[in-house]
Amino acid sequence: MLHWRIILGVLFVTAVLTLAWFDFHGGRPGLVMSPLALGGACLAAGELVRMFEHDPNLPSPSRYVVVPGAIATVAMSCVPMLAPAGSLAAEIGRVGWVAIGLAGSCLAAFSIEMLRYRSPGSATARLALAVFGIAYAGGLMGFVVQLRLLNDAPWDTAGRWGMVALLSMIVVVKSSDIGAYVAGRLFGRTRMAPVLSPGKTWEGFIGGLALATVAAMFMLGPVARWVTGESGPEVASSWLGSLVYALLVGGAGVAGDLAVSLLKRDAGLKNSSSWMPGFGGVLDILDSVLFAAPVAYLLWLARVVGP
Repeated sequence: MLHWRIILGVLFVTAVLTLAWFDFHGGRPGLVMSPLALGGACLAAGELVRMFEHDPNLPSPSRYVVVPGAIATVAMSCVPMLAPAGSLAAEIGRVGWVAIGLAGSCLAAFSIEMLRYRSPGSATARLALAVFGIAYAGGLMGFVVQLRLLNDAPWDTAGRWGMVALLSMIVVVKSSDIGAYVAGRLFGRTRMAPVLSPGKTWEGFIGGLALATVAAMFMLGPVARWVTGESGPEVASSWLGSLVYALLVGGAGVAGDLAVSLLKRDAGLKNSSSWMPGFGGVLDILDSVLFAAPVAYLLWLARVVGP
């Protein structure tokens, strides 16, 4: 399975970098990369429903509620990409469109449950799972979109800092994954979460954060200068800011990985899907990114990192 993981990993990285290049040179920041977010939310929501369906103790929500709800939430978060400067859509900005999409999808889920209600016993549980699936796959993905749209400078029409924010989050999280895997294989002795994820160790966790720190220093220093086309020490984030960013974003990524392990264990599944050999499913690729995105977004807004 390792060779499949390497092959698919190279293909994913190539696809993301290719779309990022076209997006960076396009007229509207985020527009070219938005299908990745929409597709990821769609597939992640479908895998969540599959896990719900596999658990005999749960009344599974309809995938025709959860999947469209997650897609709609992400689609609404993409609205500022098409909004002209100064318009209402642009003024709402930030996470406003994520909240609007999430609220609308949750109201739709309520309405559908009211229409299909026949007898007591399962409607509340179905509704709770539907809202959870929409919020997890759609709401958290909305923060990934908003990272790309980060832009407070009127001159930054290409969204250069938004691209740095998005790519730095992904690189830090995946560096943490790689570092944890390597350090865990070489030095792992103390299990971190033996029930949820027996393969995770504290030694691997420390190794992951160490590599995440190196990645953050690189992405928020030399890469930030290269992508933005600016020079000078004030452009790059401070070493302390990069360290805080690596620890919090990398740690959130680990929590996201454990969260999906919890869902799979509770459903009695080893993988969230079976069509991606070596990875176990789309959720196994996105789990750390989904948890890390809101944390990274808040750190950029708080100016812990960035210009």
